[in-house]
Amino acid sequence: MAERKKEIAEVAAQEFLADGICSMWIRTEASREAGPGQFLSLYTNDPSRLLPRPISICEIDKPGERLRVVYRVTGENTGTAQFSKLRAGDRISLVGPLGNGFPLEQAEGKRVFLMGGGIGVPPILELAKQMVCAKKQIVVGYRDAQTFLKEEFERNGELYISTEDGSVGTRGNVLDAIRENGLDADIIFACGPTPMLRAIKEYALEKKIACYISLEERMACGIGACLGCVCQTKERDHHTNVHNTRICKDGPVFLATEVEI
Repeated sequence: MAERKKEIAEVAAQEFLADGICSMWIRTEASREAGPGQFLSLYTNDPSRLLPRPISICEIDKPGERLRVVYRVTGENTGTAQFSKLRAGDRISLVGPLGNGFPLEQAEGKRVFLMGGGIGVPPILELAKQMVCAKKQIVVGYRDAQTFLKEEFERNGELYISTEDGSVGTRGNVLDAIRENGLDADIIFACGPTPMLRAIKEYALEKKIACYISLEERMACGIGACLGCVCQTKERDHHTNVHNTRICKDGPVFLATEVEI
């Protein structure tokens, strides 16, 4: 893959979807090559913040040369808080698309679970839009009734929701929603916090089905140079010569059986 260079892009639109959840459309050249599961490294306009923030791609609009990111604002004096103040016409520096994305070809002719939890929900949307399979089952988990992106998911597959407080759908997590609705599949694509992915990996092993997971991790460089976002693997990594792999460069999507989580 060719080295990605920093680009000064333009904010096309920005809005809040729920408490602390922002949606931003960016007009960028990165849209030409972006795929489901990849991410952008976004830079703030604050010179004291040198490192970018990795944010997954939620939607891709190739004709309009735009990408959508949906992200959580994590505090008042943070990079994401600065992003949330941007408006249409503002400039934002970025590098992307980065990462390997989901292997769409693995789903052909199969019954699929597309699973997302928390801020791992947004990247499932573009995956659902592009997925061609025998049966598309979207299973997403939220904290409460603020089910952002719900309408978009309903247009792109069979939607099942879990909430921690039981206000919408199944009370509990995404696996509880699968069990309550008697669902099954031949392959899983998932994105979310590590405890959720760990449980999904165990479920996939129990059911003897393939499972691809997108790992969430704090990243520094985003291009694999700093080794700040490694995870343990079954096989020895050719770059470090140890049982590690770089989530930003070699992932963030992995076959679940290849990584230790």
